[in-house]
Amino acid sequence: MVNINVQGKKYPATEPYLVGREKIREFANAVFASNATSHDVAAAQAAGFPDLVAPPTFAVVIQERSLHTVLADPEADIDFSRVVHGDQRFVHARPIVAGDSLTSVLEVASVKSLGPHSMITFNTEIFDASNELVCTAISTLVVRGGE
Repeated sequence: MVNINVQGKKYPATEPYLVGREKIREFANAVFASNATSHDVAAAQAAGFPDLVAPPTFAVVIQERSLHTVLADPEADIDFSRVVHGDQRFVHARPIVAGDSLTSVLEVASVKSLGPHSMITFNTEIFDASNELVCTAISTLVVRGGE
């Protein structure tokens, strides 16, 4: 059972992640994102962006770094072998582009018990090098209880 006392806990910012062109292309290919702005620098610049544009779900790459922190926290008591992904949403202030240096800060938004199971929701704010909000990633994990 997830420790309900971690509700409201905020974890420290992650180290900066430099978004690269090839990572954007690889991610776009993996999720079948065909928008030219994610593959062709000239197309991205013609659309008004400084470099390649990451698909909206690329933010999960940054969020995952914060999730590792909370999953490694003994106080949270999350058994990752019992985790099922429940929900994922992204609220973008602007697109992520190649060249961005991004950090993330995760807060445990809620912990709920549903019988033997727990649902834990995380709000992860992703910031650029100027400390401007780029995206908020909201995810819910279900931690299965019992044997």
